[in-house]
Amino acid sequence: MSTPADLKYSQSHEWVRTEADGTATVGITFHAQEQLGDIVFVQYPEVGRSLAQGEECGVIESVKAAADIYSPLSGEVVAINDQLDTSPQSINEDAYGAWIFNLKLSNPGEVAGLLDAAGYEKIAEADKE
Repeated sequence: MSTPADLKYSQSHEWVRTEADGTATVGITFHAQEQLGDIVFVQYPEVGRSLAQGEECGVIESVKAAADIYSPLSGEVVAINDQLDTSPQSINEDAYGAWIFNLKLSNPGEVAGLLDAAGYEKIAEADKE
């Protein structure tokens, strides 16, 4: 699976797509879902919650492990993908299409500090070793 070049990435394996309206959509990477295996549950942050960059804000559970979700950017949660309540496996099916939450950014400049696709691929490869 290739790492989409139009997204930004955190070292904790979240992807970010900045939207035209100034928000950011967040999900977990293909590498993260691959490491977890079959995802069975997603706990996401509540709408209205303010998050700091790097703050733990949810959990993803699979049949073999659980992993924390961290906010890659600071902002207020303005939407969650509640379709994950009934089909959490959609993250396994399309990691870059199955978003988890959307943030209204409080510090858009933080986006520049995230990894590009090539930088993230280096971390993902090192993680496999």
